[in-house]
Amino acid sequence: MTEFRFHRRLRLLTGGDFQQVFDDVQLKVPDQPILILARPNNLGHPRLGFVISKKNIRKAVKRNHVRRIIRESFRLHQHDLPAVDMIILARPGLGDMENDAMHKLMRKCWSRMRKKSNKLKST
Repeated sequence: MTEFRFHRRLRLLTGGDFQQVFDDVQLKVPDQPILILARPNNLGHPRLGFVISKKNIRKAVKRNHVRRIIRESFRLHQHDLPAVDMIILARPGLGDMENDAMHKLMRKCWSRMRKKSNKLKST
């Protein structure tokens, strides 16, 4: 049976992990309220990190809510995603979205991530 937990190994934990992604961005998945930056890793599974500033989502409650929704979507789709390190950058307006709209947005982003990763592998 496939495990759907969000283990510590699925997170970008250190500043060095984040810096590696920022220094070597190979995949970008832009959308109006979100930007995903990614680079392939050799771990065999995807990892996720967040950069959500107060400037874009003012209230901490909303920032945490956005993280929870995206983390849940990632947890459910982790087995379909390529082995990449991803950073989710929030843009203005993400905190104002309804839960269903955010889930739909993330499904679209995960699908685009898969397609772009396959294209990157084939070149």
